[in-house]
Amino acid sequence: MTIVEATPGSTLAESSTAVLETERLVLRAPRIEDMAWIAELADNRNVAEMTANIPHPYGMADAAAFVANLPSGAGTATFAIFLRTDGYNPLGPPIPVGMCGFVARNGEHPEIGYWLGEPYWGRGIATEAVRALIDHAFGDLRHEALLAAARVVNPASRHVIEKCGFQWTGAGLTRVRSIGASVPVDRFRLDRSLWVSLRAWGATAHPTRGRVPDRRH
Repeated sequence: MTIVEATPGSTLAESSTAVLETERLVLRAPRIEDMAWIAELADNRNVAEMTANIPHPYGMADAAAFVANLPSGAGTATFAIFLRTDGYNPLGPPIPVGMCGFVARNGEHPEIGYWLGEPYWGRGIATEAVRALIDHAFGDLRHEALLAAARVVNPASRHVIEKCGFQWTGAGLTRVRSIGASVPVDRFRLDRSLWVSLRAWGATAHPTRGRVPDRRH
């Protein structure tokens, strides 16, 4: 994973969010110009019902509210996920595919979350993005543990979490906004000490500097 420092005075610097680069992905802070693609990808019941906070239907007003009210503070980061290349567009600009991040609530360890547009499921993108997120949380922000959860009816998300080294800690309930009900979830935890022993996964060498990618709409 490569970490890119934002240029002083830029939108990225104002957000104080790093830019993360992996072999296939670029992760950066969401911007106002991202609203259209966020609304397009998130306006999908199959996506919304597997997350806690995405409403359905999802429109431009929801995307605008999301970008304008990104959580902030210690233990918190939000990233838009971009695919560097695609079989249909090998030389084009990075393609927006989803979101990921983590947030600490009520004094607990940060909990990660992520979603991808349905066309990008099943390609290992979520795993690659979450691994970059974890490396950033432990390697740069020095967190001691991370939490995660997945609906019991979402084995694909559970598989991502387990491939990233999280250990199952029990079951619980989470409120899902799109269906207006609480649903069963499996809960997971990854400790920093275990992460250190798992650094052999993928391209997780110590971060180095790179260029800041730009994608204008």
